[in-house]
Amino acid sequence: MTEGSSLVETSVAGGVMTITLADEPRRNALSVQLMRELADACEAAEAGPSVRVVVLTNAGNTFCAGANLSERSSGDTAGPPPAKVPSLPDLFGRFRASSKPYVGRINGHVVAGGMGLVAALDISIARDDAKFGFSEVRIGVAPAVISVVCLPKMNRADATSAFLRGNRFPATEAARMGLINAAVPADQLDAEVDAVVTDLLAGSPQGIAASKQLLARVPGMPTEEAFAWTSELSAQLFNSDEAQEGMRAFLEKRTAAWVPRQP
Repeated sequence: MTEGSSLVETSVAGGVMTITLADEPRRNALSVQLMRELADACEAAEAGPSVRVVVLTNAGNTFCAGANLSERSSGDTAGPPPAKVPSLPDLFGRFRASSKPYVGRINGHVVAGGMGLVAALDISIARDDAKFGFSEVRIGVAPAVISVVCLPKMNRADATSAFLRGNRFPATEAARMGLINAAVPADQLDAEVDAVVTDLLAGSPQGIAASKQLLARVPGMPTEEAFAWTSELSAQLFNSDEAQEGMRAFLEKRTAAWVPRQP
């Protein structure tokens, strides 16, 4: 990788922004540059009025190898981080707070910090020959920050074994644990991701955004508070122009206006 070259590539077509981690020589490790460029790509996706869905994928045979250990082992850790460099919580928070769905097309292996990146996405599909693992204990650390997004998706027994052993396990096991949604043969990965994206594009932008709010907020709310908030949200949604269009489209057996037209 030559100095100054981009580590994250983007493209937009049919309402979908594809963000590709493209630092193959470093196995898409979470370097300062890659994290900055990934955050910039997420900002562009959020600001782009034509972007309805974001797909995060990778070049090479590794989706993400976690922290860039060359940077971390340099010994220069006393000072503050460089300006405008997002942290992992910043990146995970962008996915959670975005009104747009983030889909992982996991076309390679995932370890350490990459596990958090995958778990933080809304929906993730992996090729079934990819290996996953929380390898932190084998270099003297722990899956600390990423535990915040991984543990809610895992049961205690699976998390204990995976965190403490630091072993690699197949994508099918990652799916069983709930870290990803599905593991499919490599030659079916694109078709499976396309099916997910097609479903997401059929949903209204308002409906998708509100559903993400429900997923983020309701599990942590007291029951009565949750009922009060969701009742108010439901009334607002049903009274909106977007919902009126959706109901008319359903009754008239036609495609809703927000669904991108095929070229």
